[in-house]
Amino acid sequence: MSKIIAKDFKRNKVKYLMILPVIIYIAIFSYKPMYGIIIAFKNYRPALGMAGSKWVGFEHFVRFFNDYYFWRILRNTASISALSIIFGFPAPVILALLINEIKNRYFKKTVQTISYMPYFISIVIISGLIKTFTQSDGLITDMAAALGGERKNLLASKNWFYPIYIISGIWQSVGWDSIIYLAALAGIDQEQYEAARVDGAGRIRQMLYITLPGLLPTITILFILRMGGILNVGFEKILLLYSSTTYEVADVISTYVYRIGVLDANFSYSTAIGLFNSLVNIVFLLTTNAVSKKINNSGLF
Repeated sequence: MSKIIAKDFKRNKVKYLMILPVIIYIAIFSYKPMYGIIIAFKNYRPALGMAGSKWVGFEHFVRFFNDYYFWRILRNTASISALSIIFGFPAPVILALLINEIKNRYFKKTVQTISYMPYFISIVIISGLIKTFTQSDGLITDMAAALGGERKNLLASKNWFYPIYIISGIWQSVGWDSIIYLAALAGIDQEQYEAARVDGAGRIRQMLYITLPGLLPTITILFILRMGGILNVGFEKILLLYSSTTYEVADVISTYVYRIGVLDANFSYSTAIGLFNSLVNIVFLLTTNAVSKKINNSGLF
C-alpha cells in the first residue's frame, strides 16, 4: 500500500502540493477544535484548563433537557428551519428553471445579475433595511396599511417574525443558490430537447420529462446537505432581528448558546448544547441520505 501511495505521489506531486494548504486549513480550523468538545462533559474552568477541570459526565445534557427553555428553542429552531426548507429550498430550483426558459441572452444575464446582487450585501445591512422597512412608518408597513392592515412595528410582532425572516432569506439567497442548478441545466444533453420537439412535446413537457429528471441528482444532494444542517438556523440574522418581544418565537439554539456561552461565560453548558445540535444534524443527514438511496438510488455517499 505504501508503495502505491508513494508512486501516486510521485506521479501527481503537483496536485498534492496544491491541495496541501486546504488540508492544513481543515486540520487546524475544523479538526483541531474538536478536542474542545470534551468540555461538554466537564465543569470547565478557564483557570484550571481543560485537563484540570472536573469531569461531570452527562450532567450538562440532562440540565439542558430539563431546562425551562428547552422545548421553546427546539420548537423555534425546527419551525424556522422547516419553513426555510419548504419555501426556500424550491425557490432557486424554480428560478433556475425560469431563467433557463429565457431565450434573449441579454435579458437573461440581466435577470441573473439582479438576482445575485442581494447575496453580496452584508447581513448587517440587510437586517438594518428590514428593521427600517418594517417600522410603524416603514415602506413595508405602508404597503400593509394600504391593503387594510394595521400600522405597527411588524418586526416586534410574533405573527410577523417568521414571514419576514423567511421571505428576506429567500430574497437574499435565491439568485446565488440557483447558480448550481443553472450549471446542472447546462450539462443536460440538448439532443434530448430536439428529439422531444420533433415528437411534438411543448415546453412544459420538456421541463417535466427532461429538465427536472436532469436536475434530480443535484436537487437530491443539495437537499441531503440542507437536511444535515436542519438545526443550524442563521445565528447572525436572528440575533440582529429579534428582541425581547419576539423571544417566544425567535429564540433558537444558536442564539441561546450565544447568550449562555458568551454573555454568561457558561462554556461547558453551551458546548453541550452545541454538541447536541450537531448530533441531531448528523442523524438527519444520515436518515435523509438513506431514504434517498432507497427511493431513487441516489445519495451523498
